Amino acid sequence: EIHIKEPIEKEVNPRLLPGELLLCEASTVYKYIQEDGSNRGTYGKLVCTNFKIAFLDDDSASDDNEPQFKNKIVGENDITLQCVDQIYGVYDEKKKLLTGQLRKYPEKLIIYCKDLRVFHFCLRYTKEEEVKRIVSGIVHHSQTPKLLKRLFLFSYASAAPNNTDGRNQTVMFDTLEDWRDELERTKGNVKYKAVTTNEGYRVSEKLPLYFVVPICVSEESILKYEGRGIPIWCWSCHNGAALLKMSAFPKEQDDITSQTQKAFLDGIYKTISKPPYELLKMDDLSSSLPSLQDIQIAYTRFKQLFLIDNSTDFWATDVKWFSLLESTNWLEIIRRVLKKAIEVAECLERQHTNVLLIEESATDLCCVISSLVQVMMDSYSRTKSGFQSLIQKEWVIGGHGFLDRCNHLHKSDKEEAPVFLLLLNCVWQLVQQYPPAFEFTETYLTVLSDSLYVPIFSTFFFNSQHQKDTNMSGESLKTQSAPFRFLTVWDWSVQFDPKAQAFLNNPLYAEKPKLDKSQRKTARFKHQRQLSLPLTQTKSSTKRGFFREETDHLIKNILGKRIGKFINSSDEPPNSFREFYDSWHSKPVDYHGLLLPRIDGPEIKVWAQRYLRWIPEAQLHGGGTIATAAKILDLMEEVQSLQVKMDEEHSQAVSGDVHSVPMLRNSARLSSLFPFALLQRQSIKPALPTSTWKDLEDEDDLVKRDDEFVDLSGDM
Repeated sequence: EIHIKEPIEKEVNPRLLPGELLLCEASTVYKYIQEDGSNRGTYGKLVCTNFKIAFLDDDSASDDNEPQFKNKIVGENDITLQCVDQIYGVYDEKKKLLTGQLRKYPEKLIIYCKDLRVFHFCLRYTKEEEVKRIVSGIVHHSQTPKLLKRLFLFSYASAAPNNTDGRNQTVMFDTLEDWRDELERTKGNVKYKAVTTNEGYRVSEKLPLYFVVPICVSEESILKYEGRGIPIWCWSCHNGAALLKMSAFPKEQDDITSQTQKAFLDGIYKTISKPPYELLKMDDLSSSLPSLQDIQIAYTRFKQLFLIDNSTDFWATDVKWFSLLESTNWLEIIRRVLKKAIEVAECLERQHTNVLLIEESATDLCCVISSLVQVMMDSYSRTKSGFQSLIQKEWVIGGHGFLDRCNHLHKSDKEEAPVFLLLLNCVWQLVQQYPPAFEFTETYLTVLSDSLYVPIFSTFFFNSQHQKDTNMSGESLKTQSAPFRFLTVWDWSVQFDPKAQAFLNNPLYAEKPKLDKSQRKTARFKHQRQLSLPLTQTKSSTKRGFFREETDHLIKNILGKRIGKFINSSDEPPNSFREFYDSWHSKPVDYHGLLLPRIDGPEIKVWAQRYLRWIPEAQLHGGGTIATAAKILDLMEEVQSLQVKMDEEHSQAVSGDVHSVPMLRNSARLSSLFPFALLQRQSIKPALPTSTWKDLEDEDDLVKRDDEFVDLSGDM
């Protein structure tokens, strides 16, 4: 049985952004609503522009069905060209991957997206010429290698009005002052300095214009090997210990070169490591963490679990969910990365040791670990502006190759690896374990991951600051045209209106209390982890260890280990990590102090919102975290309206803006797919294993009975 919406009579034209051009289109295309297993769907027009692939039906013409969480740039039936993962054609019920030139054109088109949406289009009722144009157009514009200047980013920047300033409170780290302010904020300016050695990119095109190095490092040292072998500062702990990163020398070198480089490194290390006062631990991430290739393989397997064609596929995989999930190795990689971040935090926090992260380019796993450590140890990085500034510092200015790792230009599959997604997955683990510690929500992380594929922002579309700077001029260097003004992703008003932006902010964030001057002096050097203190105030030693309530025995124990380390220069015993981990988890959590993720066994979870949001079978009707959030937002709205009434009664003007809260009436109607998918899309199969379903398929009373319960604990 085929349920068909009649073809649209009125002409529906795509809404084009500035600089967006319509390249090809096909009418009378039938889009399946593939999720419910039937052939239900709707007729419409399929178009391809230099920005996106879009399906337009009669619903696209009306604004009556506006979702509450609407993206102003990318609609529900829009796929940006960078978001297309793979395209399959169906020939006589057989799927075939479409790439390059096509000899025969398919009767169905299946588009798999990087945000895990799946679109099914039937082309049987479309004119043959239009089928040829649209299929070859979509394949060509989304799958073939392209030049950087052909990205829609440049078309949009040259055509769009420059009326937005997306800086907000986010520190961009593109000026010397930004780095000096960060040194001041973290009290790192005693031992470290911001340098201008790379102005004009005379040291290296891979390094940013400005960065921070130890005070003792000379300009000659930085210039000698194009910045390689130089410890670059990331962050300073409250006790003075610092987190540093360094790009390693190539391993395959002749003996004379290797010896020269080794002597150079020994000299550099001596500037940081001055036992017993200053200790240094080096960590080569290329040997202690999975390779980028392993990460890519694991994620490719993992995402296949969520690219579901229909209900039958979903229930077939549901029976083997846990074994399939484990075989991908993705959650194990997340666990290993979090464990490494805890190890680094232990060195900084408890051992007062500088940590130097080493990697070939220092722009991949170094970015992941340094960012995670700062999120765990610095409560500022858990605010929205602080987290955005962190991404700017460590990733955008730090030189992570977004263009190559996301394969935006389709130049080389070998360079592709979901490194930034790995960070967001790790941060999500912390967000769901300690919600009040974060000013932003999991929805914020989800839309941030989606923004990787929206080429109107420059944030995730360059490999380095140098590449961005050299491409900011107009058509050619000879012409004196004005430079491009790119948007930054941190201006959320470009994508969402204020009501939708409210979903990005955590209403239950435990905001840090502001101390008065008398309190500030005594608390300055203490660790921020607040525990229940005795009534009599005692002056704390600046050399105090990790917890304020440590017993003398524990202090002696730690000191004994540190003195032993000075004498023997041996590593900490293997149970040191476990002791630190268990000791922290045995204490009450301070949401403004150190946060350590729980990493044992089932504590590492699947980021359900991002990966299951397009699968109706996986929804919890009237449940999930969004139902809780909806109730809280309703309550906040009520409190705000009461506050306004009280102020009116007392004739007092409200100072400052009142945060807008979305109207979420009837929150019981919401499902866990909200706010990304439509409300309450029903699944046609009950939550029974496939084998059981097949056995019972002939029994009419079971088939006709409504689903009384849905048990999706296996999938969530």
